[in-house]
Amino acid sequence: MNTGEGCIKCGSTDATTKDVSMTGSGLSKMMDVQNNKFTVVSCKNCGYSEFYNKKASAAGNIFDFFFGG
Repeated sequence: MNTGEGCIKCGSTDATTKDVSMTGSGLSKMMDVQNNKFTVVSCKNCGYSEFYNKKASAAGNIFDFFFGG
């Protein structure tokens, strides 16, 4: 159970973020239009990662979501 004190898999508080873009489905996939933007938060200790929609997560600290704070 995550208590908001670290990674839900290993408990580490050392994480990194990276922005990524991905294609959608249908026409955007056929034309390789990468219109879905996400921030990936990854634990530096065990590699556990979570994807967050950039539009939805822009208002808060992404690390708070990842660590359950």
